[in-house]
Amino acid sequence: MSSMMKAAIFIQPGRIELADKPIPDVGPNDALLRITTTTICGTDVHILKGEYPVAKGLTIGHEPVGIIEKLGSAVRGYTEGQRVIAGAICPTFTSYASQDGYPSQDGSYLIHTGQCGCHGYKATAGWRFGNLIDGTQAEYVLVPDAQANLAPVPDGLSDEQVLMCPDIMSTGFKGAENANIRIGDTVAIFAQGPIGLCATAGARLMGATTIIAVDGNDHRLEIAKAMGADVSLNFQNCDVIDEIMKLTGGRGVDASIEALGTQGTFESALRVLKPGGTLSSLGVYSSDLKIPLAAFAAGLGDHQINTALCPGGKERMRRLLNVVQSGRVDLGVLVTHHFKLDDIVAAYELFANQRDGVLKIAIKPH
Repeated sequence: MSSMMKAAIFIQPGRIELADKPIPDVGPNDALLRITTTTICGTDVHILKGEYPVAKGLTIGHEPVGIIEKLGSAVRGYTEGQRVIAGAICPTFTSYASQDGYPSQDGSYLIHTGQCGCHGYKATAGWRFGNLIDGTQAEYVLVPDAQANLAPVPDGLSDEQVLMCPDIMSTGFKGAENANIRIGDTVAIFAQGPIGLCATAGARLMGATTIIAVDGNDHRLEIAKAMGADVSLNFQNCDVIDEIMKLTGGRGVDASIEALGTQGTFESALRVLKPGGTLSSLGVYSSDLKIPLAAFAAGLGDHQINTALCPGGKERMRRLLNVVQSGRVDLGVLVTHHFKLDDIVAAYELFANQRDGVLKIAIKPH
């Protein structure tokens, strides 16, 4: 095996390029994966635009499907040559946050963000791939704390079928879980990109019986119907807030899920929420949010606003793989394009500009 590999690295805002890097050495608790398929996430686009700070030269990407090339000496229960995934969030499970029930916040710490001239709390250190350590848009990736984070891929499932598990599916399903959905609930989901579509599928699995999908793209709204939406609203053709209030007889929805990360979608998700309802926020925001006074009932509405970073670890991945294997959800349809790793710059250009009906891109290094 060569000592070098190809990897997509962050150069500066506006530039992610393919470069040669050394294949990582494997420590006792690590596993080296040969990546068979990975993808580009909306968060990677935030990194590309300079809206989320990472170190120059870092390998980007956090959604690995691959084959174990080499195991650390202390890792048990896995074999070299085994097909596996690892969550985008790969916690150690030894931190205070993990033992307090929030493994996605494993290792959170104070850093200088460089965005406002002050120190900011970056509570995302469970997210290591493509954030704090080299990520998955490469020929190989080093998985830390491998015994806690590797999940075997069941026989018969393709890379494309399980590609959503490490991040998009885990995030979207967490949005539904965080929405406190009960059987028979009405739920509005704002934005039907890949995460929003997974949130739609998750809301159906959680027991919601009226799911309202909101987007400005009719094709995505068609996919939302296939994922479990009962009603689709194109915000370019109607007043979404007015329509949702009519659909609920003026009561508002039991829960709303925001899956884009803008002031407009967040505010709309709050405006359609019933008193005592839950707003589940999944978007990655790049500017301050404002909470409208009336929609928030001046703070008297018994509302809950829950945020989430996608859960990781092998148990979370095992459960998501079970859902895929069961056939209850088919997320392979979200993979609309395929690119070689050699063409990663073109893939970013397509994905960042949302051209050609792109939802998710399968990146194949080998």
